[in-house]
Amino acid sequence: MVVLKSVRPAISCSSFGFDGDQLVPLHKVSFVNLTLPASLLSVRLSSRNNAKLSLVQATKESSTASTNDSAAVFSGENLHQIATNGKATNIVWHKSSVGKVHRQEVLQQKGCVIWITGLSGSGKSTLACALCQALYSRGKLAYILDGDNVRHGLNRDLSFKAEDRAENIRRIGEVAKLFADAGIICIASVLSPYRKDRDACRSLLPEGDFIEVFMNVPLQICEARDPKGLYKLARAGKINGFTGIDDPYEPPLNCELELPQKGNNCASPCEMAEIVISYLEEKGYLQA
Repeated sequence: MVVLKSVRPAISCSSFGFDGDQLVPLHKVSFVNLTLPASLLSVRLSSRNNAKLSLVQATKESSTASTNDSAAVFSGENLHQIATNGKATNIVWHKSSVGKVHRQEVLQQKGCVIWITGLSGSGKSTLACALCQALYSRGKLAYILDGDNVRHGLNRDLSFKAEDRAENIRRIGEVAKLFADAGIICIASVLSPYRKDRDACRSLLPEGDFIEVFMNVPLQICEARDPKGLYKLARAGKINGFTGIDDPYEPPLNCELELPQKGNNCASPCEMAEIVISYLEEKGYLQA
C-alpha cells in the first residue's frame, strides 16, 4: 500500500517515490498524476491536513482531482471511490448522466416533499387525496405516501414502539427524498408525532424542498371524529402508546403551512388543497 502525504503540483509519481523538488501540502494541489504498477493492490489518500481526493478516470494512469470527500480508496485496475455509511461498507455511489434537473424538465415541475402532520383524525389523508387530485387536474405528477399504506409493505416489520416509530419515519423520509429527486411532488401523510423525526426528514432535502403542513385540529375534535375507532380502543386500554392519549404529539414550531380549525368551522378538503397549491405556485414548484 502507498500512502500519499504530500505532493507538488503537476508532477508524475510512481509507487516508489516522487520526482521533483520542493513538496507542498496536499490540500493545495489541484491534480496529481499517478502511474500505478499492475501489481499494486490499493492506494489510499490520508485525510490528514484536510487532504481530499476523488477519481476522475479509472485507468492505470489516472488523473485525480481535489473534492470535498475526506478520503478515497482505489484498488487494482478498476479504481473506485469506496465509502462506509451506517452498517453498509465498501459501497460506491454511481452517478447518472440524467439528473434531477433533467427529470424536472420532462415533467415541467419541481420535485419536493409535502409533509402533512397532525393527530389521528385531523384529516391528513383526506387532504393528501384532495391535493393529489387537484395537482392531477393541473397535469402535475404527485404520489402519496400514506402512513398506514406504507405499513402494509415497506414498513410491515415495524411496530409502534418508540424505536420502530422513529425507523418508520426515517424510511418514509428516505423514500420521499427519492420521489422528490425523481421530480415528483411527494405527499407524505404521516402522523409523525416527534419534531426530531420530522426535522431529520427535512434535513435530507435541499432547503425549501421540504414543506411541512400542520393539520392543527384539537384533540377533542379528532377524538369526536374517530374515523378508525382508534381513540375508543385507546380509551378502553386496548391500544397502548396512542398519540394524544398516553403518548405526546409535538406540534411544529416553524412549519411552512398551518391549517387550523377554528371552532366548528372547517375548510373543505378542496379549499385546503388550494391553499397548498397556492404555496407551490408561489415558490415555483409547478413549473420546471
